[in-house]
Amino acid sequence: MQNTRLNRIFDVAVAGLQQWARNPWRRISLVAIALLLGFFFGTAVTTIAGQEARLDITIAAVLILGTEAISRLAYSRRAISKTFLVVLLNAFRIGFIYSMYVEALKLGS
Repeated sequence: MQNTRLNRIFDVAVAGLQQWARNPWRRISLVAIALLLGFFFGTAVTTIAGQEARLDITIAAVLILGTEAISRLAYSRRAISKTFLVVLLNAFRIGFIYSMYVEALKLGS
């Protein structure tokens, strides 16, 4: 890519965020936030999809494909599976799956 002003600004911003996230407590807090956002997203999706009562099977298929893609990315043996973004996506996925489990328990009772 060309070294444009926008690319330099983006590179500086990414380097600053990486430097900020080097602190272990900040990393743990970001993982916890991703976990909670996944839980919130799962609850929101099930509520909206349940109210509309349309495309339930399609929505379920897309969500399963998404969670399986994140699992494949997170648990592969490649070097990309060790990046912090993948760790955040995996935490989001875990929160999402836990939310789906809790919603299923609510519907079953």
